[in-house]
Parts: sequence; structure tokens; C-alpha cells
Amino acid sequence: MNYDQARWTEDDDRYEPLLAEKRSTEVAVEDSPLPDDLTRDGLDLPDLAEPELARHYTRLSQMSYGVESGPIPLGSCTMKYNPGFTEDVAALPGAGTHPDRSEGTVQGNLELRYRLQEYLAAIGGMESVTLQPPAGAAGEFTGILVAKAYHEHHGEERSEIIVPESAHGTNFASAALAGYDVVELPSAEDGRVDVEALRAAVGEDTAALMLTNPNTLGLFERDIEEVAEVVHEAGGLLYYDGANLNALLGRARPGDMGFDVMHYNVHKTFATPHGGGGPGAGPVGVVEELAPFLPTPQVRKTDSGYETVEPERTVGKVHGFAGNWLVLIKTYAYIARLGDAGLADASAKAVLNANYLASRIDYEIPFSPFHHEFVASAGRDAADVARRMLDYGVHPPTTKWPEAVDEALMTEPTEAETRDSLDHLARAFDQAAADDDDALEAAPERTAARRIDQASAARSPRLSWQALDE
Repeated sequence: MNYDQARWTEDDDRYEPLLAEKRSTEVAVEDSPLPDDLTRDGLDLPDLAEPELARHYTRLSQMSYGVESGPIPLGSCTMKYNPGFTEDVAALPGAGTHPDRSEGTVQGNLELRYRLQEYLAAIGGMESVTLQPPAGAAGEFTGILVAKAYHEHHGEERSEIIVPESAHGTNFASAALAGYDVVELPSAEDGRVDVEALRAAVGEDTAALMLTNPNTLGLFERDIEEVAEVVHEAGGLLYYDGANLNALLGRARPGDMGFDVMHYNVHKTFATPHGGGGPGAGPVGVVEELAPFLPTPQVRKTDSGYETVEPERTVGKVHGFAGNWLVLIKTYAYIARLGDAGLADASAKAVLNANYLASRIDYEIPFSPFHHEFVASAGRDAADVARRMLDYGVHPPTTKWPEAVDEALMTEPTEAETRDSLDHLARAFDQAAADDDDALEAAPERTAARRIDQASAARSPRLSWQALDE
């Protein structure tokens, strides 16, 4: 960035990039037909010429680091590159149809939805899929609602859902939001599910066990069939969190492991844009016994074309119309473009890249063998290491989670990165590791914004084009 455009505020307490561009001019408000208490005498508006405005937004884009700038190895979050061709497909005029149009006039759209349902079902080893949920967390909630409806239909009022201690926070939230008590399951010493602890936890109140495989340490749950048997013997269901499906894509299926319901994170597995508040998509797949409870509508194929139907015991709608339609188009385009061989190759490269990067960095990695991601120990404050990595021109990994690893650096390079990119990332890891404590505590020094009070920024954000001291 151009540092001449940045200024400190008068109290030298807040650093404001582009403060010099926050000029304004007062515009007088002429006579108005509105009542006096609804009008004002003047209004401050930005006072920038068009070239200044264009340069302002260009500088903002240069100050932001995205996946098109370099790798973002956030473990679990899976920030992978989104191929441009899917954007082109979603921008085709035929994609821009109104959701209220009659089914006879949108047969192509219905066919795409039907095919995507079938693709996802085949990939996950599921019987049926709904495309409605607008994000992974929404998919979790939908899957739990389906499980709840299933149990209630069979006259069972189960009150508990078991969640491993290393699970995503949304698992706990989804279970609680659906009205369940959450039972936290400890991990075994090897970082996987403690089967004996699971046996002690399940019972007649168990509605489901929520699990991702590989788990958040990148470890495959080797006892998954036994885990499924324990849960099913208690009358519960096995829920698959699709966060790490890209480690198994085209090689293993949750349905074949004994999972009954799952959601797909299409931004993680199928390279659609990461939601970041929206739009996203989190389709849900279920086995045959749960299919009647899926949200409405579903798309089915008929002798004359395609039509929407309402499942027999549906939980209702969880999102408007067909879900986030343009995101689903990108999902379909990605799967269709890669095909079976391409999807299997993507998972192979995801695992290869994670293991290659881990072999190149000088950090302790307590748990192995891992798949698409690994968790290293920083050996000092992981947040400081992450900030220092910013000075070396890369985005750091997820920090301080899962707690099974001290000062965790949870790292997932994804299948999209080249060997050169991974080597560059490894150098940044090792340079940060070699720096002394003073350098880490002062970092970052080369970014547009330095250390910020993240808690205050989240709780009391101040977002304005005006200077913060005004």
C-alpha cells in the first residue's frame, strides 16, 4: 500500500489506513416536503474525484489477502481456490431464472438440481439429498432436525446428542439449537474416538453421535465401523460432518462406514466460494430410512421430465425456494468437470500436499498419520507465530485449536497448491520459528493494520468512511 495514505488518529491510539482519503464536504439540504423532525439542514458526504475513488478501492483490494494472492492454509476451514470457469457457468443467462416460474419452463434447472442430488448421493453413499440448506452449519441443523423427526415418528423422545471434544463448534451449537443436551466425548490418547468412553456415553436418550472423519487432527477414525455399531445398538443415528470430506473424495464414502445422515460443505469439498456470511450451500444426504423426513421440495425424474415433490413426512422448508441456486450451479459444474477420476485425484493431492508441507517444516506434529490436514505445535504462543508469518507474506494457519495439541497450528494447504507454493509456505513457517521472542511479540510489522483488539472489534465495531475520531 501507499503508506502516505495512512495516518494515526489524534490520540495516536488508532491507526487508520487511507485516512487521507476521508475528506468530506457539507451539502445543504434544500426545502423538503417532509416534516421538519424528519429532515436536517446539511449532510456530510465524501468529497473525492472519480480517479481518487477508483484508486481508493484498488488500494483496499491490495491491502486484502485472498486465496488469489496466495495459499490460505487454515486447518478445518479449507480455504481453497475457486476455479473461474464455475463463475462463468453461473453467470450464463439461463441461470438467472425467477424462482416462481412454472416447472414446465425451467426443466433445465430442475434437471441440474436432480443431477446434483444424484451426484452428491453417490459421492456420500446416501440414498437422498436436499439442496436447501444455505451453509454447512445450516446443513448440520437440518440434519439434526431430520434425525429428530425420525425418532419422534417412531415414538422416541431422545434428549441427547454426543459430540467429540475436538468437534467443530457448530456441532455443539446445532445440537443445542435443535433442543438437545450435548454430551461431550473425550478423545483417546491417539487423538481418535475413545470407543469405551462412547459405550459409557450412549443410552436410550442418545439421538445421534456427530462425527467427522478424518477428524480435526487429520486422523482417520480406524474404529468407525465399531463406533457405528455402538451408536446403532443404542438406537441412535450416526451423523457425518462433511468438513473433511475432501480427504476421502472419490475413495471412501460415509454411507459405507455406517453414517446415516451427513452434510456437504460445498466450499470445502467442491470449490465454491467460502460463505463468510453468505451465500453458501450445505446440502444434506440421508439413508433410505430418513429420506421421508427431508425438507421440501425434492426434485424427481418422471417419464416426461422433472418435477418437485414433497417428502412424505418432511420437516418443512429450511430455506427459500431451491436454496442458494447459483452456488449449487458452481458445485455441479465443479463435479461434472472433474468426474470420478478428477475427484479422486483432488483428494489424493490434498493428502499429498499436507504431508509434503509437514515434512518441510521444523515443528513438532504430535499426531499421525494424518490425511488432508495436520496440527503442529508452535512451541510458543501460536498467535504470535501466526502474526509473524504475516510479515513473511503468507497467511497463517488456524491457531490454538484443537486443544489436544499445545499451541496448535492447524494447517490445511488443500489440493490446489503447487510445490513451489508449499515451499514458500514452509519457509515462512520456519522463519517464524527461528525468530526470537522480541520479533514475535512485535509482529506483524509489515501489514496495513498492526495488532488489534479482536474482542472489542467484534463486540463494538466502528465502521465508517469518516475518521474514527469524528
